[in-house]
Amino acid sequence: MNRCIDFVVLLTCAVAVPEVAVAQAFPSRPIRVIVPFPPGGTIDPVVRRVGEELAKALGQPVLIENKPGGGTVIGVDAAAKSRPDGHTLAAVANSFAVNHTLVPRLPYDTLKDLRPVGLMTRVPNVLVGNPSIAAKDLRELIAYAKANPGKLSYASPGNGTIQHLMGESLKSAAGVNILHVPYKGTAINDLLGGQIDLMVGNLPALLPHVRAGRVKSFGVTTSMRSQAAPGLPTVAEQGYPGFDTSAWFGLVVPAAVPDPIAVRLNTELVRALSSSAIRKSFAAQGIEPIPGTPEEFGAHIRSEIAKYAKVIKEANIRLD
Repeated sequence: MNRCIDFVVLLTCAVAVPEVAVAQAFPSRPIRVIVPFPPGGTIDPVVRRVGEELAKALGQPVLIENKPGGGTVIGVDAAAKSRPDGHTLAAVANSFAVNHTLVPRLPYDTLKDLRPVGLMTRVPNVLVGNPSIAAKDLRELIAYAKANPGKLSYASPGNGTIQHLMGESLKSAAGVNILHVPYKGTAINDLLGGQIDLMVGNLPALLPHVRAGRVKSFGVTTSMRSQAAPGLPTVAEQGYPGFDTSAWFGLVVPAAVPDPIAVRLNTELVRALSSSAIRKSFAAQGIEPIPGTPEEFGAHIRSEIAKYAKVIKEANIRLD
């Protein structure tokens, strides 16, 4: 009996030692973070700032590779099919959850082929309108939309984008008919010129226009007011409790990455996001760090998939 116990102990140690060795040897070369968006978007400065801190902690350069295309599918697929040794990560956003339902025949399984490392940040969005709109707040805007179905229009960067889904979520919650106009890129110039009535966009990008009076804010989309703009009411407090939709960014790796490496990556990510330097830098931009566990990020992804699946089906959203 004792010999059996000794054998089990030896076998357990034999398995554990290589895992410890793998974690200690990681990383052995530069780390690549695939960003499945074009350069210059809101996610870019987040990933680059976090990458700087990870590079210091891990002792290897962190290289950012923008790989856009296919509504982020191309970049995420490249990461999913990369060598599962922790040296390739993907920076994902809401589209990661949206595409699970929206994109037919995804080349990867969102929940099986990638494992969450952790959330990085959340960025509030805001519904803004041209100043010529007579409504002074969201309640008056909804009342006008109900009295004039189909007269108002709102812009998004395209069908199936997070801004489109946010607009449809609000339309459904309020029971109004507002025309969706998909753009290829931002519609801010047409909003300022009065060719479009409304748009949903990232608060950091639109806040200067709000403060200058060039556009009118009708509601921030997070459940609580943004620290960057505490004077702007939320959609939730204007008659739509529970309305909480924001842009978020996180890191994932191939599903077969060994546990010790995934844990190391999460540990260093949490440490980076908790640093006073990053918190101060992000707060000035209206970006909220969200350090947490892989399990919490996994639960968040599943919740977002369910939320967006409901909107996509109810609004019958299809890709262009």
